[in-house]
Amino acid sequence: MKALKRLSIIAAVCGLGLTAGLTPATAAVPEAAVALKAGADRGIADGYPGIVGLVRDGSQTQYIQAGVGDRGTRTPADPKAKFRIGSNTKSFTAATVLLLEADGLLSLDDTVAKWLPNAVNANGYDGSKITVRQLLNQTSNLPDYTMNIDGYTVNPNWTPQRLVDGALRKRPPNAQPGQKWEYANTNYVLAGMVIRAVTGNEPAAEMKTRIFDRLGLADTSLPTTDNNIYGNFLHGYYLAGPVMLDMTVTSVQATQTAGAIISTLDDLGTFERALVGGTLLPPAQQAELKTTVPTGIAGSTYGLGLMRVDTSCGRTAWYHNGAVPGYYSFHITSDDGSKQVVEANNENHLVQGTPGQTHTQEGALNAFCAL
Repeated sequence: MKALKRLSIIAAVCGLGLTAGLTPATAAVPEAAVALKAGADRGIADGYPGIVGLVRDGSQTQYIQAGVGDRGTRTPADPKAKFRIGSNTKSFTAATVLLLEADGLLSLDDTVAKWLPNAVNANGYDGSKITVRQLLNQTSNLPDYTMNIDGYTVNPNWTPQRLVDGALRKRPPNAQPGQKWEYANTNYVLAGMVIRAVTGNEPAAEMKTRIFDRLGLADTSLPTTDNNIYGNFLHGYYLAGPVMLDMTVTSVQATQTAGAIISTLDDLGTFERALVGGTLLPPAQQAELKTTVPTGIAGSTYGLGLMRVDTSCGRTAWYHNGAVPGYYSFHITSDDGSKQVVEANNENHLVQGTPGQTHTQEGALNAFCAL
């Protein structure tokens, strides 16, 4: 579920300049699709069962696919299929909080304790010293909760507070809130708890009203108890030694508002375009979304549920990825939202920096720079 730890590769790959001087969208989109497909083919060679992706420039979109969406039936991977988007969920959660602020229902500078008086109050942590903004920009200094494979499959009825409590037990504070960036899914579980406390509604209901329905994201949902995927979907797989386990059905309670959304390439792309491009949030909240903090990762800073990357091909990119058992996906979106690459594959075994991740991401970065 973690965002990519090393993004210096973006500057290196975009510096290749695949299509220097190629500006018309009619030429750029096919060129970008070729680059994305080349990376996907390498991912299949690395062992991924299936990969789907899209490149978008303005009103033009082109899809790519490689491999299969179901290893049993050998059905080709479908770019229109649903998949678990993992930590890309964080952008939806941050946007929901920002929309609540726009309606005057909360402030990003509210403390966590204002809305959740006893949620963060153990092992030296104090919710009265942590703000909602610090949850969203990952500077709360709260530890990440950890989840092994059994946590996703046994489904021991994880509640949000249980996940938070497990995180707080991991270590005492090692910095003051706001002092440093440290990625933790705990922050976004708490953000979901804040949404519930402010509105009296489940975060899934608020997202549906404020985002899914508004943007026409008919294939996007935040399940709260149902661990299945319905309709047209990619099966998700987990490489366990020589065995490929089917992890399509996993516990959404293990990820919640930090990583449980199910979506498609089109819906995820539409949402990120609206979010990054400024058509979803009012101007004040848009400015907060894109106010970033240092991450300690070369060439990147973190806003609210999005990572900002300065590429050597002269274009600011906004990025996030999502990794849950069985699925790995990411988007790269230009600062105005007009140019996008979105990709998903259907194997993830909770290890970062695999050859498949490296090669597909290289292809995606080449594609983005070709647009």
